[in-house]
Amino acid sequence: MKNHHRSTRIVATAKECHSPVRRQLLAAAAALPLAGLASVTGPARAQEGAIRIAQSTALTGPLGDLGSAMHQGAKAAFASINARGGVNGRTIELVTRDDAYEVPKALANVEQFLADRDVFALFNCMGTPMIDAMLPKVIDSGIPFFAPFTGAQLSRTKNARNVFNIRASYADEAEKLVQHLSTIGIQRIGIVYQNNSFGKEVFASAKQSMDRLKLPEAATVTVENNASDAGTAAAKLAAGNLEAIVIGLAGKPTLEFVKAFRALKRGVTLYALSVMGTPATVKALGADATGMAISQVVPLPSNAVMPVVRDFQAAWKASGATAEPSHLALEGYINARVFAEALQRAGRNPTRAAFIDASWNLKKWDLGGFEVSASTPDRNASRFVELTLVGRDGRFIK
Repeated sequence: MKNHHRSTRIVATAKECHSPVRRQLLAAAAALPLAGLASVTGPARAQEGAIRIAQSTALTGPLGDLGSAMHQGAKAAFASINARGGVNGRTIELVTRDDAYEVPKALANVEQFLADRDVFALFNCMGTPMIDAMLPKVIDSGIPFFAPFTGAQLSRTKNARNVFNIRASYADEAEKLVQHLSTIGIQRIGIVYQNNSFGKEVFASAKQSMDRLKLPEAATVTVENNASDAGTAAAKLAAGNLEAIVIGLAGKPTLEFVKAFRALKRGVTLYALSVMGTPATVKALGADATGMAISQVVPLPSNAVMPVVRDFQAAWKASGATAEPSHLALEGYINARVFAEALQRAGRNPTRAAFIDASWNLKKWDLGGFEVSASTPDRNASRFVELTLVGRDGRFIK
C-alpha cells in the first residue's frame, strides 16, 4: 500500500544506518500533516483533497473470494462516507492492488505503497504469510497498518503502535469453540489442524482452553498444506469414537478433510473457524457442510436487528454490489467504518501520528452492536466471536 512518506525511501536503508539522526527524521515525518512533508521530502503539497489509503489483497488466486468480498465491503463503506461529504470534508480514496495471495506480489505492492508519499495508511491487507512478510518494513516505516486480515498472533506485535488489529484472533475463536463444547457437555473431542503456523496456533489455543476447562486430552491429527494426507487424518479421527471435531484448516485441506470424514462417519459435529466459512467453501462442500458450526468474528450479515448490519445492508445495496452480503463483506465494511472514525478524531489535517493516537483512543466505541475497544498493540480491538450453523440451504444461521 502506498505511503505518503518519502521518508519510507529512507526507511529502506534504515536497517543499514540506525543512527539517532535517522530516527529523528522518521519521527518527524510521522508527525507531519498528510501531504505536508516539506522538512523531510522537499516542497509541501496542499493539505487538501482526498486522503489516499492503500491495500494489497487477494482479488484472484486461491483465496480471491475472501479478498474480493472484504474489498467490496470496504468500498461500500467508503462510498457511503464520501457521499455524505467524507471525513472532516475530505474524501477517502482506497487504492487496491491484487497480490493473488502470493507473498512476492504482496511485498512488491507494499514497497510501491511505501515509496509513494501520497499514501497515508495501509488498510486491510490480507493473509497471514503476506502480513508476516510485510511487517518488518511496515513497522520500520511507522506508517499506519490498519486492520490487517489475519487472526494470527504474529500481527499483534508488542510496542508496534502503528499496527492496529480489529478482528478477534484465532485464539479467541478457538477458545469460543472449546468453551461451547464444554458448556454443552461434550468430552470426547478431536482436533485436526494444518501443519503450518496457522494450524499450530489454532491447536495450541484450543489445547490451552481444554486444559483450563479440565477437558480430557483431545485426539489430534495434522494435514499438510497440499491436503495429500487429508484422507488418512479423516480415517484416524473417524475411528476414534468422538463427539466433536475442531477443525484448524483453511482452503483445500478443509474441503478434502471434511469430504473424507463425512464419507466415513456422520453424526459427529464439526467445528471450524471463520476462515473456513466462506460462501465458496460452503458451496464446494455442498451437503457435507450442513450442520457444521463455524465461529464468526462479525455479526450475521442478515441480522438487520443490529444497527451496524442495517447500515451495511444499505451501503451494500447503494454500491450496486450484486453478490449476496457475506460475513467477509461486513468485516471489510466494519474495518472501513472504524478507520473513518479514527480519521475523524485525528482532525482536519491529520498526521499519521495523530491518526495512530486516535486509533488507540477508541475505547468501548459501539458501532451499532459491534464494540471496538483498543488496549495494547499485542491485543485486537474486537473480541466479538459468535457461533453460526450452516443450514440445509448453505446459509448461515444463529
